[in-house]
Amino acid sequence: MSGFNTGEGSIPLESTPGGGGTNLPVPQEPSVIPDEPFRRPNLTGRGKGRRLVQKPEEPVSTTVTPEQRLLLLDTWRRSALPAGDFAAMVGISKHTLYDWKRRFEAEGPAGLMDRQRGGPKGSRLPEITRRTILMLKEQNPGWGCQRISDMLLRGPALPASPGAVARVLHEAGYVLEEEPSHAHPDKPREFERARPNQLWQTDLFTFMLKRQNRRVHMTAFMDDQSRFIVGYGVYATASAALVIEVLRAAIASYGAPEEILTDNGSQYVTWRGKSAFTREIEKRGIRQVIARPRHPQTLGKVERFWGTLWRECLEAAVFVDLEEARRRIGLFIDHYNFQRPHQGIEGLVPADRFFGAAPEVKKTLQERVAANALELARNGVPKAPFYVTGQVGGKAFSVHAEGERVILTGEEGRQEVDLVSPTPEKPAELPPTVCPHAAPAVEGLEEGAEEPSAPGTSPLDVLLPPQPEQDGGEA
Repeated sequence: MSGFNTGEGSIPLESTPGGGGTNLPVPQEPSVIPDEPFRRPNLTGRGKGRRLVQKPEEPVSTTVTPEQRLLLLDTWRRSALPAGDFAAMVGISKHTLYDWKRRFEAEGPAGLMDRQRGGPKGSRLPEITRRTILMLKEQNPGWGCQRISDMLLRGPALPASPGAVARVLHEAGYVLEEEPSHAHPDKPREFERARPNQLWQTDLFTFMLKRQNRRVHMTAFMDDQSRFIVGYGVYATASAALVIEVLRAAIASYGAPEEILTDNGSQYVTWRGKSAFTREIEKRGIRQVIARPRHPQTLGKVERFWGTLWRECLEAAVFVDLEEARRRIGLFIDHYNFQRPHQGIEGLVPADRFFGAAPEVKKTLQERVAANALELARNGVPKAPFYVTGQVGGKAFSVHAEGERVILTGEEGRQEVDLVSPTPEKPAELPPTVCPHAAPAVEGLEEGAEEPSAPGTSPLDVLLPPQPEQDGGEA
């Protein structure tokens, strides 16, 4: 290899690949270009933030029509060129060319038509799952997507995420309705105990018996960790004695908790000394936790239960009397404890958490909960249908029941018929409830109790013979 002498050193020359001639040395660029104007250096250390760049070229559409694909395949076949060479000439990939050829051989010209990218639009759930979602939403308009998803998983074992449920409802015509929200002064604080029977919450709730137009009172004890209702009571009055009876029934069934959270109601707290409720739980070694006055958020779990009880049972239910109200509310609590998924505990039912350490106890109690507990709680025992039709003397007639009435329909029109049964049948009864309910132990607090005796009299007076009157005299 020869070199070229420049006075500052020799630069080697390389031979061309062809062997003829050599490459001349490339002169080095000067460090300063005289024709370039002098630029003042930027001493501030900050750029202007803008610069001129070349305008990007607009992308050229490379969409190929089906007719052009067929023409390119025919031209490639006639040219007898390799796929790589022909594809480079027409500006496409050889893999695309092979794909067109494969589709044309399999489907003919129809294989070269444009195809929709991606999977099919709409829900991909099975038809049975879609129909179940629509039926649950129709029967329970207040249920959300998460609630329906939990019910599908626990009931018929049809898995569907909340997003899939929302897609099915959207396809069926349901739209999302935005409700105005109100600003809250502070973020609500949440707490939850680590295990069952560590803390119970208790509160009172009142509602009206529609038929009797009278107000009744209900108290309940809820386990904080599982939301399991351990005891309830429905009475005509609200007193500390009745609350204590419910507490004793709950402890007898599920054991004593470590703490009980109450509000400042007169049934739990007195302004002077200790209340009867406080003395009762202290005797059992239970600590009472009292919520801050006028702050119902502390008892938020049991307050939420009152709302669920009202929306799903009491708002539409009509009770004959107080005793039927107790039984049907107990059936709803059984449904709430063993069958109703709770969003606050990740879609589980309260019994799943409460009996986590004793599954055999849960199984035994769950067998006692009827499958139609919610329906019985809402509507009571269903009445047997009654309908008779036929002909008498060539005249057609029909007899059917409308509520408590029996209607005879014939050629003369409609008329009500009074029926008297010679042997009245025993009415259907509600099944027993699992949740313990305490019977009142104080006389005179329930309806039907005997009036107290008058002063100076005794119930034993009716058993003693009358005594003759004695005249008064000097001793």
